[in-house]
Amino acid sequence: RVRHGGFGRGAQLADTAAFAVSPAEAAAMDPCQRLLLERGYAALHDAALNRAALGGSLAGVFLGFGGSEFGQVLSASPAGASVYATTGFACSVTCGRMSFALGLHGPCASYDTACSASLVGSPAAVRALQRVECEAALSAGVNMLLDSTTMVGNAAAGFTSVRGRSHTFDARADGYARGEAVSAIACRCGGSAAARAVGSAVRQDGRSASLTAPSGSAQRGVLAASLADARCAPARSAMLEAHGTGTALGDPIEAGAVATVFGGRRPPDPLAIGSLKANAGHTEPGAGLSGVLRLRMQLLAEAAAPNAQLRALNPHVAAPLRGRAAWALPTHVARRSGTAAAGRGVVGGVSSF
Repeated sequence: RVRHGGFGRGAQLADTAAFAVSPAEAAAMDPCQRLLLERGYAALHDAALNRAALGGSLAGVFLGFGGSEFGQVLSASPAGASVYATTGFACSVTCGRMSFALGLHGPCASYDTACSASLVGSPAAVRALQRVECEAALSAGVNMLLDSTTMVGNAAAGFTSVRGRSHTFDARADGYARGEAVSAIACRCGGSAAARAVGSAVRQDGRSASLTAPSGSAQRGVLAASLADARCAPARSAMLEAHGTGTALGDPIEAGAVATVFGGRRPPDPLAIGSLKANAGHTEPGAGLSGVLRLRMQLLAEAAAPNAQLRALNPHVAAPLRGRAAWALPTHVARRSGTAAAGRGVVGGVSSF
């Protein structure tokens, strides 16, 4: 089961009392933790895992979280002197809060791999289930914009768009727009599922042009490795939820990697490529899992969502794709014209770098 929630100024109004958090502790508690408790438990409950079933169980929590901006906010408030301040925004406590509140004894870890954090945590949850390290697993990702310091720093470094949008694959691409998200997926082994994970791969860029510059060869490697793990031929993939930040450097490099790995496809069903970031901004550590949820909805509908903000295709994105594969960057809802192979369903992938 999945949950994805939008929020804003009301984040501090989360029902912490439902999780036995006192008002004094809640005052020094990161809104990321509050939202994770609510959305995470909602996903578990939707999967027929209520408190009675979860207490004392080997359910695990796998969180993508890049640290919190709440520390700066807390230090400037009276709650900063509280005895609860030290646990209010710690990365380890953010995932541990869920296990503590529900009495879970399975694996519990926060993953910080920048933009890919929640997507890196998700296959860890799947592997833990396969190895019977846990009976159920909650994959989650959360990101909130609470202080201007990070925003100013990213803008000064040239990471963010001066237009305030992620113009993914578009000629106007000049950086990304920061976004907020809390996403949660509860999963178990066995049973019936409308969508399931079939393969994954996690790798690092290694040596590239700079610490923050993406590596095309590394991207090709991780795409190919994930397909191999899924035992899926590139031609079977119908959709790709791309990283697609909308940067002048990142989008063309990703397009080149996709063209190389998925090349040789033929019509009538091209590889539909899109990115949620053009709709909702780049939610940083929460981006990967948000992309998984978007892909899941597309697979169930067998329809590719439009690419928001795409008006004129970036020529540096078009160049590597041209002549290498049948591909599409839909600007309107695109339904598949063909049918999935008998009994095998439609396959899609998610990239987060």
